[in-house]
Amino acid sequence: MAEKAAPAIPEKPPQASRQPIGRASATERDPNSSEQFSFWLAPDALVNPFDIVEAEHVQDSRTYGLVVNIQHITDAPSHLSNYISNDFGDVTQVPSTPRQGTNVAEVDVLSNNKDLYMPIPSEASVRFADEPGIHVALGIDEMMRKQEHERRTICIPAGVIEMSNGTRAVAYIDMDYVLGPESAHVNISGISGLATKTSYGMFLIQSILQKANAKEIGVIILNVKHGDLLTIDQPARALPPEELKLWDALQLKPQPFDANYVHYLLPHGKETLTTRRPNCFGEPPTQYAIYAYSLRDAYDKLDLMFSQVPDPWETISTLIGEVHRGIEGREPKWRHIETWDDLLNREPLMREGIPQAVAHLQPSSVGRFVRHLRRIVKTRQTGLFVSQRARADVNLGEEIEKIKGGHTYVVDIAKLKDEEQTLVFGDILRTIYDLYAESPVEREDLPRRVIIFVDELNKYAPARGAREGSSPILDQVLDIAERGRSLGVILVSAQQFMSAVHPRVTGNCATRVIGRSDSAELSDSSYRFLNPEVKMHLTRLEKGELLLSHPIYRQPVKIKFPRPAFRQVFV
Repeated sequence: MAEKAAPAIPEKPPQASRQPIGRASATERDPNSSEQFSFWLAPDALVNPFDIVEAEHVQDSRTYGLVVNIQHITDAPSHLSNYISNDFGDVTQVPSTPRQGTNVAEVDVLSNNKDLYMPIPSEASVRFADEPGIHVALGIDEMMRKQEHERRTICIPAGVIEMSNGTRAVAYIDMDYVLGPESAHVNISGISGLATKTSYGMFLIQSILQKANAKEIGVIILNVKHGDLLTIDQPARALPPEELKLWDALQLKPQPFDANYVHYLLPHGKETLTTRRPNCFGEPPTQYAIYAYSLRDAYDKLDLMFSQVPDPWETISTLIGEVHRGIEGREPKWRHIETWDDLLNREPLMREGIPQAVAHLQPSSVGRFVRHLRRIVKTRQTGLFVSQRARADVNLGEEIEKIKGGHTYVVDIAKLKDEEQTLVFGDILRTIYDLYAESPVEREDLPRRVIIFVDELNKYAPARGAREGSSPILDQVLDIAERGRSLGVILVSAQQFMSAVHPRVTGNCATRVIGRSDSAELSDSSYRFLNPEVKMHLTRLEKGELLLSHPIYRQPVKIKFPRPAFRQVFV
């Protein structure tokens, strides 16, 4: 059931309890504009980048802005003057010429509560914004009014904004720009540390499920690192008080995913036939199903398995088409092909170990295809590919087709090889895409929205060395990124470097979340939407701090988020 709507904020926040921290300052060389203004700080005022301030403006209005930089200015004409005033560099003496100086903050304008965007006049009082003022600054007040007017959930808590004076405000994001139809998708990047990006993705999904109608949303989560996400139905050990305070501030319940609605799908391993143990890190969950791929499960997905194999002359894709058509159509020369061994060792591809011509393809092309396929399903495989799937094992695509609203499906791929991971992720995307875009049968219990969470997105949609049509998995990701919002298929993705992901994928993500990043990464064009000063502050974010960019916000804001309330193995 959706949570009760958050109350609308007052039209004008109370001002009496907040003292000014400085006054606006415009000079001949540094004028204020509609987009930026500066203010000097009172001697005892402490301000940090990403604080949100409020300036008095014309017609009793309030202009809100984001502090992006702070400078200390003195009346010294040059550094040489300061050196000379200290008796030519004597660091032990009191300067002979005391300098007058102050701190000046540079501010990017966010909004005006009366839509008056005249420049801030010099000497206008500036103070810290309070929580209602922060919501006005970011446009969250409009989201709240829309929520109250339409009587449906709009505001999704995405984190807490903490300012230098101790003020806290919830950073809400607009559900229509996360799950559609206005826009969709979330991308998380940064080198913030162990499990930070994954933790934020899981927190955001939990927030969406608690605030929206969870029965209309299905969730698919790929576990790509160790056993991080194989315990999401188990409560965390006692959370620290500060974490509980964050959960409380966000008006969310610190709870794991409901065990009755979590389904774990774990891969078949080399020892599974004898031990019935899946190929996963650590102890498997209490309840799970094992998935595997026989030839009959994967003959129509061979293109995904070859996504990382160069095919400049399209000989491999042509041969994949021949295999697909022959097995599916039960053509005479393909009827005896039942297993991977049959495909690799018998006609029509091979005869006594020698490649055969197929259609108009030369034996050398067939031999190349067989060598790559043998490497994937025999030499380097982890046990995922089987001759015949055991009765107790499941077909992953068929399990995903059964998706229901309110249910979460965790698919483990942590111990799989790269080609196997690509097959599984591609199988999930293709199944969901076909279900929502091309299925001729409409299911009454099909969830209105499906959220797919995946880490290390750069593996499947790389920025460099890939072009449209060059990789089936890339084409599948691009389809989801560009058409997903209209279909109800939402991608929540993460990776260390945004620059490593195809720009058409990140460009279609309405909400972008960035953790600590290095300056070399931030120089990439992927970050051109950020103010240069803001980029530099990103290099020193602490763990648990993220920069949130959302279409409703005019500027990105710094947020904190609570640790997930499920048991985390490596935290």
